[in-house]
Amino acid sequence: MHLLIDAGNSRIKWAWSDGHTLSGAVAVDLDGLDAAVLALAWRPATRAHYACVAGEAAVALIRSALPSACDAHRVLSAATACGITNLYEQPAQLGADRWLALIGARSLCAGPLVVATAGTATTVDALDGLDRFLGGYILPGLRLMLEALARNTAGLPHARGQVADWPRNTDDAIHNACTDAQAALMERVRGQLGDGATLLLSGGAAAAISPRLRCVHRVVDNLVLHGLQRVALSEDAVAVVK
Repeated sequence: MHLLIDAGNSRIKWAWSDGHTLSGAVAVDLDGLDAAVLALAWRPATRAHYACVAGEAAVALIRSALPSACDAHRVLSAATACGITNLYEQPAQLGADRWLALIGARSLCAGPLVVATAGTATTVDALDGLDRFLGGYILPGLRLMLEALARNTAGLPHARGQVADWPRNTDDAIHNACTDAQAALMERVRGQLGDGATLLLSGGAAAAISPRLRCVHRVVDNLVLHGLQRVALSEDAVAVVK
């Protein structure tokens, strides 16, 4: 079976691919994760494509958990792949998760795209109608913003506020300010790209940010896994290393 793995900064996700669709998607925290747990879950894998931005220790964890006979490939950023051109000044410096999210987004939607992933960090990237990655933004994720206020101020709590147009308590004031800051950047990038651009939003904080967006958008899951599936089907070996 073909296994696709996305190891992010704080969580690892995986799913199985039949070449056309994903199934059995799972997400678990990386912190304290035992390789034996992964080895049991991944035992059916005969082929694997994975992306990892969590450091070399996480790469070693993945490799040790995969079956010894599994044909495994790590996917990295490249100057071009799957018809997409990477205009980053140093293409290899672009995080593999951002690159694969762009490839995954293109496999789901045509035309100019804003690809926003709201995880530990929030990334907002632009893909034009000519399949060029124009550039993008990175800011602290929603949870990091909330934690920074709680950690570095004397009187502000770990906010668990509710959506409100006019916040009238401190928790709501913090929560709405942080979610609105995230949403505002996404809307600004969409405005730069043009009103016809589609905004795709994914990540663990997508459900919190989505209600604050004033533009039409789609919430989608597992863009990196979709990107891995697309790369695995392509002939672009330049994007893949053993």
